[in-house]
Amino acid sequence: MKKTLYDLTKEDWNTLFPIELVDHNPEWKNIYENEKQRILEKVGQEIILRIEHFGSSSITSIKSKPYIDLMIEIPKDLLFDGQLIDQFTELGYSHFKVPARENIEEYSTFGKGYNLDGKKEQIFHIHMCPKDNVMWKQINFRDYLNANKKRAKEYEDLKIELASKFKNDRGSYVLGKTDFVKETLELIEKSLRTTRY
Repeated sequence: MKKTLYDLTKEDWNTLFPIELVDHNPEWKNIYENEKQRILEKVGQEIILRIEHFGSSSITSIKSKPYIDLMIEIPKDLLFDGQLIDQFTELGYSHFKVPARENIEEYSTFGKGYNLDGKKEQIFHIHMCPKDNVMWKQINFRDYLNANKKRAKEYEDLKIELASKFKNDRGSYVLGKTDFVKETLELIEKSLRTTRY
């Protein structure tokens, strides 16, 4: 029987999809826009309240994994709606539930483009949650790094170091970025407080 994403172990993910950073590709913006349109046409704007391109591929001055990350806002009562999940399945996505952790509430993620026979496809990740989920702070992180090239360069340097150390360990790669992201979000909060007063 053919393996699906749901059959993969942590080791499978790490072996099949190693961490590889590439230079920023201006075409990613168009790929995102096209996917956004496909989603809106399929699901509708009554349910999809907002879609944003985030993650490193949305930061124009740094290297990134060639993945397109989308943040989607939906009404809270549709968070794990079966019909909504089915619509994304029809668009080629696999659904995963992200459990609550620290100060982040549980939410839905979807993945597409992970080809198990090794053929390269465009990979998409969707993080879907209501607007009060702390995940939405990632949009502030994106905007801050696009406006602050020095901080963006520091992030790129960290990512390059982590990618060389944890090429086949996705968990450690992500974990290695946590403090930097947290510090940056604190800088953003501080600058917002200064602007307010």
